[in-house]
Amino acid sequence: MRVGILTGGGDCPGLNAVLRAAVLAGTQRYGMTFTGFRDGWRGVLERDAVPLDEASVRPLLAVGGTVLGSSRTNPLADGVAEGVARVRASLEALGVEGLLAVGGEDTLGVATALHEAGVPVVGAPKTIDNDLSATDATFGFETAVQTAVEACDRLVTTGASHHRAMVVEVMGRHAGWIALHTGIAAGAHVTLLPEVPVDLDAVAATVAAALARGDAPLVVVSEGARVLGEDAVRDLPRDAFGHVQLGGAGEQVERELKARVLGLSTRLTVLGHLLRGGTPSAADRVLATRMGLSAVAALARGDVGTMAALRGTDVVQVPLADATGVLRTVPEARWAETSDVVW
Repeated sequence: MRVGILTGGGDCPGLNAVLRAAVLAGTQRYGMTFTGFRDGWRGVLERDAVPLDEASVRPLLAVGGTVLGSSRTNPLADGVAEGVARVRASLEALGVEGLLAVGGEDTLGVATALHEAGVPVVGAPKTIDNDLSATDATFGFETAVQTAVEACDRLVTTGASHHRAMVVEVMGRHAGWIALHTGIAAGAHVTLLPEVPVDLDAVAATVAAALARGDAPLVVVSEGARVLGEDAVRDLPRDAFGHVQLGGAGEQVERELKARVLGLSTRLTVLGHLLRGGTPSAADRVLATRMGLSAVAALARGDVGTMAALRGTDVVQVPLADATGVLRTVPEARWAETSDVVW
């Protein structure tokens, strides 16, 4: 069987580990050959492909990003039927008999439509936001949180030196898992999530109280936090999947704090894409490897229309539709772990 692999959407630590595991296991255990599509669905539509073999993937375990490249190309943008037909034609022209799509909600949404049209496809979940409902965790999330926590640890020391409040914006469009875990691990005084309405007066009071007792206040803000009651967005065109580009939540928090706390000195750090790049942690290398193994095994046995997912300590295959139906957001009980507590 010839298998095509693509990585779509934003990159994250662990993508290359998935490619490595899938190609090595597929070649050695199942006699498969592999074709890698460059830049996600763009490579499929344009038949821009490269062979993947054992020698090419062996060094990739600790390499960040994706050697195949990625994009936000939406093959279904001009209609599902037309998009499916174009993808099917490309796969047939290249002799690809099965497809492994590694991506998040948008990439796997396309994979779901392809499966429903009869294209043999499996998925592996990729999102540092950790917001796919069918899996307990996604690779890349742990690395992103660790990077954010290390940054916060450094910022707090300089904040303390200058008696400043440090505002740190992290990724998280609709789900605040990165902000939540970063806030807990870094001992943030305030953590603002997309799931929870922002009470700016309460935030200001907490910051003022921390300063009064000699602390350097740390405020962690998810990019999707609705600081002023709505998303903070950049004045840029929507992407191919209809998403606006978020940005500015941290700026809003900093501005509102200065207006409410007399004489407050602040510094804003937007971590942004710093969380996507770099070497994956050991935990993310393990999880990504396990998901690559599970996905290619599913293709080998014909268990298509499924996605590798972590359930407890086991990696299993679940229906693709389960992964994209509802986002996994932070429940109130988890957010409450950081509310009304003086850290």
